[in-house]
Amino acid sequence: MKHTCCSASRSTIESKTSQEKAKRTKTENQSVKFKEKMLYLPGGEFLMGTDDQEGFPFDGEGPVRKEEVQPFYIDRHTVTNAEFKQFVEETGYKTEAEHYGWSFVFYQFVPCDFPYQVQQIPNTPWWLAAEGVYWFQPEGPSSSIEGRMDHPVIHVSWNDAVAFCDWAGKRLPTEREWEYAARGGLVQKRYPWGDELTPNGNHYCNIWQGDFPRENTAEDGYKGTAPVQTFPPNGYGLYHMAGNVWEWCSDWFSNHPEKKIDPKRLNNQPPKVMRGGSYLCHKSYCNRYRVAARSSNTMDSSTGNIGFRCVTDGMT
Repeated sequence: MKHTCCSASRSTIESKTSQEKAKRTKTENQSVKFKEKMLYLPGGEFLMGTDDQEGFPFDGEGPVRKEEVQPFYIDRHTVTNAEFKQFVEETGYKTEAEHYGWSFVFYQFVPCDFPYQVQQIPNTPWWLAAEGVYWFQPEGPSSSIEGRMDHPVIHVSWNDAVAFCDWAGKRLPTEREWEYAARGGLVQKRYPWGDELTPNGNHYCNIWQGDFPRENTAEDGYKGTAPVQTFPPNGYGLYHMAGNVWEWCSDWFSNHPEKKIDPKRLNNQPPKVMRGGSYLCHKSYCNRYRVAARSSNTMDSSTGNIGFRCVTDGMT
């Protein structure tokens, strides 16, 4: 599997700390509490995928095909630090980054006096495996989420995201649901708002500007994550369906997404789908903030640019 600038996997590095898996902790159903933060989408048939020349065929972005989704509710934005903090406080949940003792951080966010061990990742030297990094201190012991409560929670694995969903009475979206929602009612447009990246010179998403990975000019206002409702929503009223953080989906990843995967028949467990791109995506290397773009990572991986949003089944 080809990893991008926006993705780092635990499979590329041998951990020197505990490999204990995080355990899910369920409490009472929280779906009523969070339902007001969700949008109802009626579902139906839509054109999924792309044959765009800017796409990556080896990622399984095409061919364009008709898909159908049932009605569902979806979070207006990705899960925030404040929401994840509430989950942790009520359940005592420990993320996989905490169990492993480290997570992946973009090199420019690691201070020179970082007190713990860091390890550079082969082939993607801008990623550092840094000890003491997890959702509450996203750049290490000298950092915190204070002042970032309305930013997306990061350093959460697929397993962590599922644990939150269980607690909240929700689930992760399927890849079909995610793309249907991201398109916002538009047909085969490159981005959630249309075909032009910066209409009239205005930024509609949080991605890298400048020379990746050396200089980020932050013309959109952010070098790292942005608050979850920073840019205009798409036609459905959903925020940040492009850029900011990658979003976990429930599906197993395949270069042929139209075919169902049975992981029991495979020698190795396949990774999980991620959609949407992140603040590290740049056209020169990782042009994956397009609606049809896809990526993946292992279920236990966590980085400083992966988050998630939730859905629930629903009828009016």
